[in-house]
Amino acid sequence: MPNMLLPQEERNLTPDQVAALDKRRQRGLMLQVMGAQFGFVAILLTVWAGQDFTYGPGWIHPMGYYMILAGILSLICCLSGSVLRRGVPEFN
Repeated sequence: MPNMLLPQEERNLTPDQVAALDKRRQRGLMLQVMGAQFGFVAILLTVWAGQDFTYGPGWIHPMGYYMILAGILSLICCLSGSVLRRGVPEFN
């Protein structure tokens, strides 16, 4: 009897397809963890970026640019990790 909690396309997978699906979900979790770490670094960089934007002359604000880069990387990693982890997990 098929598991009705699984989506229709995941009900009749071969063992190799199940292994590929698990690997995809593990990579998605890895990207979500990396996104959380980038987000934490971006939050810590706001202290220095605020000072840099306030007291830095002209367009020379390296800490601000690092903070913006870390925030963008955080969003990209979290979103792509969530896309890779879509579906029902192995154990409910």
